[in-house]
Amino acid sequence: MAIQVPVARPLNPRFSSGPCAKPPTFTLDTLSDAALGRSHRAAVGKDKLKAAIEETREILGVPADYKIGIVPASDTGAYEMAMWNLLGERHVEMLAWESFGAGWVTDAVKQLKLDATVKTADYGKIVDFSTVDFNNDVCFTWNGTTSGVRLANGDVIPADRDGLTLCDATSAAFAMDLSWDKLDVTTFSWQKVLGGEAAHGMIILSPRAVARLESYTPAWPLPKIFRLTKGNKLIDGIFSGATINTPSMLAVEDYLQALTWARSVGGLQGLIARADANTAAVTDFVAANDWIDFLAVDPATRSNTSVCLKFIDDRITDGAAFAKAIAKRLEAENVALDIGGYRDAPAGLRIWCGGTVETSDIKAMLPWLAFAFETEITAA
Repeated sequence: MAIQVPVARPLNPRFSSGPCAKPPTFTLDTLSDAALGRSHRAAVGKDKLKAAIEETREILGVPADYKIGIVPASDTGAYEMAMWNLLGERHVEMLAWESFGAGWVTDAVKQLKLDATVKTADYGKIVDFSTVDFNNDVCFTWNGTTSGVRLANGDVIPADRDGLTLCDATSAAFAMDLSWDKLDVTTFSWQKVLGGEAAHGMIILSPRAVARLESYTPAWPLPKIFRLTKGNKLIDGIFSGATINTPSMLAVEDYLQALTWARSVGGLQGLIARADANTAAVTDFVAANDWIDFLAVDPATRSNTSVCLKFIDDRITDGAAFAKAIAKRLEAENVALDIGGYRDAPAGLRIWCGGTVETSDIKAMLPWLAFAFETEITAA
């Protein structure tokens, strides 16, 4: 019996986990007001950078006494900046359950040469937070982008901790409720949940983090691009739009437009609802097909953005080759682009379900995934 080819196709086949799909209303015309050819230190540039900061604060619900800055080098730059400025004052616990968290472990232990306590979990699982001593500094990712495993909530972090929490939230911000009272440093990038352009990061500091910055000087030299203080005082300009180095005003405009779109769909709660609806469509598909499953073991820690899947059919002898063939076939059909699993993760697929993706596109793509599976398993 011939394998039936689906009829419907996604209007937008972009399901990459970064850079992610642009907001559905995006056109190049929306960038026409960008301050191109103008200094980012001119009034027009500073106003747009400050607007990006304040719009971020309002939509995410960041407390008024937290500092928000735009920094270079995407989330990577923002998180490295946090580690290099703040770690070393006390013992640190490094938590990792996927590749990016593992990267922060490497930098803390091998670059900063800290005698850190390292706690890891296999792909699909999460570190046991009940074993973490939050009187130490603690570094972790809220959502493991390459494993599809997230922190369910911030309840496991004590409010009366002595240490600082440094949270990489790059695929969580704008898609999950972040517990601001439990987070001292939070970083993310524009190209994830809001589908902005790459190369710019955001760093959010609690008053406790600011106090650490102004009272502690790390033992290692800080490159200019990492410096957040001068004369033991926070460089306040960074947190009002005076960036450390020259930002792309085109990317800034794009981020502003993404924030405007986010507001139009209900702000943070609207974005969470959209991501949840997308993930629910995938969940229904997995429940209906016994050859595929989530990489995340516990539904409570299953991501609603970077949804990672694995093939569990006994007929598959080479999981990596099979997953690659599926992704290649879906790309050739132009129904799902860039959904191969991360190179360091177990073989499988990774479907971005953040709020810029339409649920109708997820639902149109999934029958093609079934078609690709049947085609490849028959040919195997």
